[in-house]
Amino acid sequence: MRRRKKPGAKEKLLRHELHLCKEPEKYKGHWQGYFLEKKPIHVELGTGRGQFITTLAAKHPDINFIGIEIKEEILLKAVEKAVAQGLRNITFLWYDVNKLDQVFAEGELNRIYINFCDPWPKARMAKRRLTHRNFIERYKTFMGEQGEIHFKTDNEKLFEFSLNEFAACDLRLKNITFDLHQSDIKDNTTTEYEDKFAAMGMKIYRCEGRKRK
Repeated sequence: MRRRKKPGAKEKLLRHELHLCKEPEKYKGHWQGYFLEKKPIHVELGTGRGQFITTLAAKHPDINFIGIEIKEEILLKAVEKAVAQGLRNITFLWYDVNKLDQVFAEGELNRIYINFCDPWPKARMAKRRLTHRNFIERYKTFMGEQGEIHFKTDNEKLFEFSLNEFAACDLRLKNITFDLHQSDIKDNTTTEYEDKFAAMGMKIYRCEGRKRK
């Protein structure tokens, strides 16, 4: 089904000067200069309505966060959450994750979050999955030494596929769980989708992949 755009969302989004970076290409290699203070940079790909990343930004003022989302009416909700909380260590990009190499330079990021991305279930669509090795190898160039990718999904087949892709890209896997909400992993920050799925009794799959030295 084709997505119906919400009238006026684009205009409302673009009014947010403080929490929306409108020309991110200008900061490639210089994101530390974009933020008020130099801190580690964590990025969420497909930030959705922003519950996850704004919660993290509030919890961790010692980290700078960047949320990336291509759907403007959804991104507007995330930006509004950051504005309401007065967060200054976060910004958002209205951007396509397929073009990350235009906004990030080698070694610039410390962590990438991928939460509940589209599973693209058909085999011929595998290369579109954000955890396909082609994407992962690109992420690795943006990440500094021992940079990490944190991944969550409700789709078991996508999770198994992703574990294999992480391993194929020589990432050191850790904190793997096939049922996050019944695991010993502490301080889990949830997304809107996660809350919905968990309330339905669905399992949440999670893992971390660390870049080797």
